[in-house]
Amino acid sequence: MREVFAKTILNKHRKRDEWFLDNYSLNPYQLCEFNCIYCYIHGSKYGERKDRLAVKINAPTLLEKELYRRGRRKEYGFIALSSATEPWMGAEEEYHVTRRCLEVIYKHRFPVHCLTKSPLILRDLDLLKKINENAILPDDLRDKLDCGAVITFSFSTLEEEIAKIFEPNAPKPKERLKALQKIKDDGLFCGIAYIPILPFISDSDEQLDEMIKIAKEFDVDYIFVGTLTLYGVGKRLYYNVLEKHFPELLLKYERLFKHFNQPNKKYQKKLEKLAIELCERYKVKYMIL
Repeated sequence: MREVFAKTILNKHRKRDEWFLDNYSLNPYQLCEFNCIYCYIHGSKYGERKDRLAVKINAPTLLEKELYRRGRRKEYGFIALSSATEPWMGAEEEYHVTRRCLEVIYKHRFPVHCLTKSPLILRDLDLLKKINENAILPDDLRDKLDCGAVITFSFSTLEEEIAKIFEPNAPKPKERLKALQKIKDDGLFCGIAYIPILPFISDSDEQLDEMIKIAKEFDVDYIFVGTLTLYGVGKRLYYNVLEKHFPELLLKYERLFKHFNQPNKKYQKKLEKLAIELCERYKVKYMIL
């Protein structure tokens, strides 16, 4: 893990993300130890350089300055932790950069949306509870949400054998579910992002039914269901894994991703329709709002 000094740390969006409700994103690390095969970052300029894995050791200091300025202007909005890395990867046990960023977020009373695959987030429940109680929400969200901390665990599958192939260094799905249960027991607002659903691998009607049913059993507050994105080096990496483990699917993928970085519109609409129907069947909220 390289140590780097970042020039900036808080990314302001042009508009709020409709799904995750964040106005800002914060990435304390560069790239990720989990190395999920489907991660869209593989297709970016960083994806070709594994040696670029790094911790931004000055992230809390930069964040302090940025939130002080934005807080004075009352530019409150959800901060997504994180959009392009895992905030609670193994290195965080040593560096505590994510935790120190949470301390800054709490101090300046910004709300936070934690996106993770890691049970290490349980270490920071004390801070997340404080943020949840004290954060100032944007004016237009105050009558829609009553929480300042949102936690979302992501999965591409609940099947251990598939997860081993596509999420080789990530915590097992059952470990994530166990952590999710702890967070729910502690009264925090918590949900599941089944993103990305893997075409022809974790997207059957039966698999999606089981996914939504499990979410209901864990009493999640919401569910996301989203498709796979493939481009650049990331697409070649994913296809190499398909060739090794699911060679019979290569032609189907080539057809599905023939023109775009995501599955064609027909596939996307079918997946969304099924997800909404299953959420209605099991009485689970689809999306946060």
